[in-house]
Amino acid sequence: MKLRRFLLFAMIFLLIPISVNAQTQSPIERLDDISDEALQMVKFHRYEDAKKLLDYFSNQFKTVTGTERKLTLDEVRIITTSHDEAMEAAVSPDMKHEERINKLTKFRLVIDAIATSHQPLWTEMEDQIMMAFHQAKEAAVNGDSAHFHSNFNTFLSLYNVIYPSMKIDVPVENIQRLDARIKFIDEYRSQVLTDLGGQQELDNLDQDLKNLFSNIEDDEADPSLWWVIISTGSIIIATLSYVGWRKYKGEKDMRKDWSREHKD
Repeated sequence: MKLRRFLLFAMIFLLIPISVNAQTQSPIERLDDISDEALQMVKFHRYEDAKKLLDYFSNQFKTVTGTERKLTLDEVRIITTSHDEAMEAAVSPDMKHEERINKLTKFRLVIDAIATSHQPLWTEMEDQIMMAFHQAKEAAVNGDSAHFHSNFNTFLSLYNVIYPSMKIDVPVENIQRLDARIKFIDEYRSQVLTDLGGQQELDNLDQDLKNLFSNIEDDEADPSLWWVIISTGSIIIATLSYVGWRKYKGEKDMRKDWSREHKD
């Protein structure tokens, strides 16, 4: 009976932080949700609804910047610029749907990079970006000018989507190195197609892109999750120790009783 009460208490004790965490959402996390909702509205061609959400975001952003962690001037500038582009996409009378989605996605990724300290969403675009780049690289090696230009343009478009959020998470020297390589290849495309030295730049950029994604740390567990894990482990150990002690004590008492009976 005592063991059951102990286990019941342990379960209640563990559920308390989970329940509190589930009901608590920071202002920045709410802004993250708004940016996601705006993106979804654009995907469904509901541009007016996306505009309303972006207006709401703007109002909320003014009220929460003083209550959350202090944003740097660069972070505020990146958020403001990406928000302006998202608003342009929502209200433009003639912008193509795919371009609207790209601008809202860029905005969404920026807010996620601000809201989370681990495994940002922009890293999820690694496969798309690397595929476009590798196709461009293969076309360059084969001397296929048309496919090289087409695939490299696709790579630039995708890279542009994650670029603002990258600037939040990636050291500035790494960004500058990537910028220099990409700018060289873009400006000297004909040289890349015909010159071995130019194609070496593709290899260098390939490695830099791999480093970009691999250097972003794997998702670290939330501190509250670590607390639950540690607490769970401690309680399990304590429970097993208690059960083992009860079993040992019971067996010891039985041996004592057996000894007394045989002595008698």
